[in-house]
Amino acid sequence: MKEVVITKEEAVFRLDKNGRWHNRYGPFEHKKIIDHFHACIRKDAEGFFLSQELEGGREKVYFPYEDTALFVFDVIEEPEGIFLILNTKKRMKLMPKKLFIENDSLYMSFGEDRIKFAESALFRISDRLVNDGDRYWIRTGSRTYKIADKPPAPKHSVMGSGTL
Repeated sequence: MKEVVITKEEAVFRLDKNGRWHNRYGPFEHKKIIDHFHACIRKDAEGFFLSQELEGGREKVYFPYEDTALFVFDVIEEPEGIFLILNTKKRMKLMPKKLFIENDSLYMSFGEDRIKFAESALFRISDRLVNDGDRYWIRTGSRTYKIADKPPAPKHSVMGSGTL
């Protein structure tokens, strides 16, 4: 199977700091295309890329991004806990001890990767966030966790090759 690889420098699209795809004409507007791009995000040793099967092969397009390639787009509360829906469509449990704030944005560390909460996801959990003037906290069930004011030291990526 032939593999076509497009470098970040050659890519004709990018992901901005808010999780929006852009090309030279501006932000993408068609929801199906936007959703498809997010769902195709993968990661390997070279970085984040979009992958698709083509007739006779596979295309990998490494793309530039401003902050991170991973975003929380939705939050679902269930009896088992709080679950995050990422831009990649992956579902993962909220890990309160992995939350941190940087440049007025909320993130969750996941191995060496950082997942940024999009505005819509922040709105969904806003009733769980507490500010005491100096720090932010998050309430989950009967517990309250301090949100770190800096990212944790990077660890080996748990994403590896594949989907997140």
